[in-house]
Amino acid sequence: MKDAILKGAMITGIINGIINGGIQYFFLKDMDSIPISVDSISNGDVTVLGTAVMLAITLAMILTLVAYFGIKEKKAPFFPTTLWLTIKHGFFTFGVLTSLAVLWQRYMGTVEVSLTAALLIIGIIAGIVSGIVNYLTLKESILIIELEN
Repeated sequence: MKDAILKGAMITGIINGIINGGIQYFFLKDMDSIPISVDSISNGDVTVLGTAVMLAITLAMILTLVAYFGIKEKKAPFFPTTLWLTIKHGFFTFGVLTSLAVLWQRYMGTVEVSLTAALLIIGIIAGIVSGIVNYLTLKESILIIELEN
């Protein structure tokens, strides 16, 4: 069962990475270069990691719900299990990606990349988040009924 869940999560991650990288093209297509991050806690600039953080939080929460409602097997109750997972995945994603963005800025500084590189980075982040969230949601929500001999 774990192997099937892992395989499905990897496929979900790849598909979501491609789709969300493509969607971001339409938002960022007018930019020649985009900074990965900037040295400011609040800024009006579009950055790769700033875009990726918001996308990833939204994906984490939405995909938790989509994965749960897509389960055909016996599953855990929505409340409190999946409601808590949805909140947990959103906060976890925010914490990890924001921390990585801060570390990037601290050690690498402001680095500008091409639109293609920006879309690739955003797509990879979206794919990783999607795959992990899908796996964790299914792992926590599918109830395996043990057969007694």
